[in-house]
Amino acid sequence: MAKFNVYDLSAKEVGNIELADGVFNIEVNNQAIFDAVLRQRASWRQGTHDTKSRSEVSGGGKKPFRQKGTGRARQGSIRATQHRGGGIVFGPTPRKYLFKLNRKVRRLALKSAISLKTQEENITILDSIVMNEVKTKEFVKVMDAFGFDRKVLFVVDLEEDFNNAYLSMRNLPNAAMVAVEGINVYDVMDARKLVMTKAAAKKIEEVLSND
Repeated sequence: MAKFNVYDLSAKEVGNIELADGVFNIEVNNQAIFDAVLRQRASWRQGTHDTKSRSEVSGGGKKPFRQKGTGRARQGSIRATQHRGGGIVFGPTPRKYLFKLNRKVRRLALKSAISLKTQEENITILDSIVMNEVKTKEFVKVMDAFGFDRKVLFVVDLEEDFNNAYLSMRNLPNAAMVAVEGINVYDVMDARKLVMTKAAAKKIEEVLSND
């Protein structure tokens, strides 16, 4: 079992928690992480780019000059690809970039990303993330207490009271928050620090252990 210290919002240690090695401390599979990030980024691409081939551009129905006797290379249409205003050779056409990744590989990638944060000592467990009021200045104090100066991803359980915390941090450029159901490999890898509430960590352990 992987053992973590548990902190309150003032960065004071208030206990510890043990989480399954099979989720939080596996051998990292870099290929699975790469494939998962590539798939997620590919899904964001609209794929609406389009160019016209010589059959789609307008004009060019008439042969521009006679076949022989001009001293020039023979031409059949002014809309051939070598002419200005002609068709585009091998240009992009609308397509879908998303590709399939097996469920086991996706789960392996997420466990690998979380384990990588554990092994780099870039994961922090909070007792809770409850705030009494909506105040960005107070959340900045939380970030400063932990020494978070680069991007941080906070993971919470939907059953927790995190609304004030979310409203307090949503304008901070170096902080983001997701629920357990929305955690993904790209966000985990994109963040410098991964911060989970105790409830969120337990839920992730439960979900990812059921393979």
